[in-house]
Amino acid sequence: MSSSTSPSGRYIEDGKGDGDHVFTEQIYVEELLPANGITHPWPLIFIQGAGQTATNFLNTPDGRKGWASWLLDQGYVVYLLDQSCRGRSSCHHSHGPTVTYPAELAEKRWTACRDFLLWPEAALHTQWPGSGRMGDPIFDAYYASTVPSLTNYAAEQSLLQAAGAALLDRIGPAILITHSQGGTHGWLWADARPKLVKAIVAVEPSGPPFQSTIVKDAAAKQYGITDVALSYDPPPDPVDEQGRPLQSKEHIAANGATYLLQQEPARSLKNLIDIPVLLETGEASSHASYDLFTVQYLQQAGVKVEHLKLADKDIHGNGHLQFLELNNLDIIQLLEKWIALIT
Repeated sequence: MSSSTSPSGRYIEDGKGDGDHVFTEQIYVEELLPANGITHPWPLIFIQGAGQTATNFLNTPDGRKGWASWLLDQGYVVYLLDQSCRGRSSCHHSHGPTVTYPAELAEKRWTACRDFLLWPEAALHTQWPGSGRMGDPIFDAYYASTVPSLTNYAAEQSLLQAAGAALLDRIGPAILITHSQGGTHGWLWADARPKLVKAIVAVEPSGPPFQSTIVKDAAAKQYGITDVALSYDPPPDPVDEQGRPLQSKEHIAANGATYLLQQEPARSLKNLIDIPVLLETGEASSHASYDLFTVQYLQQAGVKVEHLKLADKDIHGNGHLQFLELNNLDIIQLLEKWIALIT
């Protein structure tokens, strides 16, 4: 059984100068109820990554059961949404331009990364169904589901934080399951409604801190793990000449990579410190080389975070779109064991 809702949003003038109005800034949300009854106390809210919609989690492009569908079978209430200005969440031009990621980027970074070897772990990628290349019917079905998304991450985060807070106010406490760019929204929703977020499962969240990996942007994540303000204690400084409200310090990883953490003494993320977080990383994803830095950043800020590496649980070969890959149900079964312990 399902129903839909559209939290948040407001009327604005349509920009034509005739006094007419349109409704914008809402998000489309679908509530899915398990057919055999609810057996778990907390509903699950999925937040997808850039260029994606809620279809990521229903079924796979080759027709297998997706994460949300499997969780419904286990008795969870599931909420699926399309982010602000994306898919079924209509957009107004005043929110800025959108971008569609090209098929070649999807091939190189997500579905056929073993063919391009842009990072060492890409050689381990074995779980995408099919070739992962244009012309393969499974890739084509996946890529056909992608949509334009806002280029201004700060605007997108502000819009979805307001909508997410409205959703939580309506449905009550929930567990967030975020992916990739959607990871920023998990931190922001929890910051806005810390009493209503019971836990966060962050699947390869946007990272590493203070950096952007796909769209190179020197001003990325000025609040460490987001582009808009989080509640730090003590509060961040006024924005400096580099646009940084937080002072960072460079570190060198064991693999020679440079990453940034807060300069000590670090500020705490005061609204997140009581929310359990599971950050999960696939073996062959580009995130395999830097999710550890996001974990360290969260720990430095006082967040109770566990880092789950799939390879450590004998789940191998996964790239960034693991919920669509051949062993997707092995992964969600592992994640659900952690979710089921949240009280």
